[in-house]
Amino acid sequence: MTVRMSAPDFWNDGNAARALIDKKNALEATTEPYAQLLAQQDELEVMAQLLQEAGTTEAEHPDVQALAEEVAALEKNFARVELQALMVGPFDANDAILTLHAGAGGTESCDWAAMLLRMYERYCHEQGFEVTTVDYQPGDEAGIKSVTFEVSGPWAYGFLKAERGVHRLVRISPFDANKRRHTSFASLDVVAEISDDIEVKIEDQDLRVDTYRSSGAGGQHVNKTDSAVRLTHLPTGVVVACQAERSQLANRNKAMKILRAKLYELEQDKKRREMEKFYGDKGEIAWGHQIRSYVLQPYTMAKDHRTEVETSQVHDVLDGHLQMFIEAWLKQNRDESAEG
Repeated sequence: MTVRMSAPDFWNDGNAARALIDKKNALEATTEPYAQLLAQQDELEVMAQLLQEAGTTEAEHPDVQALAEEVAALEKNFARVELQALMVGPFDANDAILTLHAGAGGTESCDWAAMLLRMYERYCHEQGFEVTTVDYQPGDEAGIKSVTFEVSGPWAYGFLKAERGVHRLVRISPFDANKRRHTSFASLDVVAEISDDIEVKIEDQDLRVDTYRSSGAGGQHVNKTDSAVRLTHLPTGVVVACQAERSQLANRNKAMKILRAKLYELEQDKKRREMEKFYGDKGEIAWGHQIRSYVLQPYTMAKDHRTEVETSQVHDVLDGHLQMFIEAWLKQNRDESAEG
């Protein structure tokens, strides 16, 4: 591959050249973490041997404790690389764009959407991902109606695509004076950021462009000019918005990037449905087809309805501890692909 890239005529076909570079980057994203693990293991083996030769074996010794911490870090990195080995999608190594929508139910669902946003922000922070809010629509009384945010980091989409779907909450409502139990829904859409080389046809006449004033907190510029942009793709009904940037042009460019990613994923969904391999017998992502339930009353449980993985530590899950669900989904997807 390196030989082909160094050939004088490599850039004669720009599309083929960029495709090869993308393939090389994807391979490196897979092989480099493994190589780093081997190098880290070799260093720890040398460190352990030196401590043994020096007769330093007491568990309380600072050097032994430091070695134990390094071994724990190695095990954590190994678990992550093992998970990455399950990701074989063409965009799994890419950044991700997530959109949360509150379902029917007014303030209850808006509050639930805000809880989910907090959960994903904590999960992303734990994984070392960077989170950037693109669009934020607050609820009328509390919580959020919708929020779009970008997640940047190695394999962000590969991890977070497992969370796409409807999430259901059962709890005693903090907004109900009679303390009755309520069920709330919120949906999460997850798409991969795609490069400009991937063709997504969007005609100007198929777009409706609306501008409005940003609603989020910010500096002097925010709320004074119509810098926020909302794009509606008329043939599909897909709507995206951006208010994170200071200028209308920058917001439009970012909104177009998100729209391209969503339209690409929409087209892929159509192909998957035709092959009957994406949603299986769970149906489409829609109300009544939740992927996970979070129950706080009358008992505590978080259960994934696709993999049957469940835990009573629902508060830990809401604090961002999602890896058990994501790992189970990735393994199930691998097994189903192998059977297919």
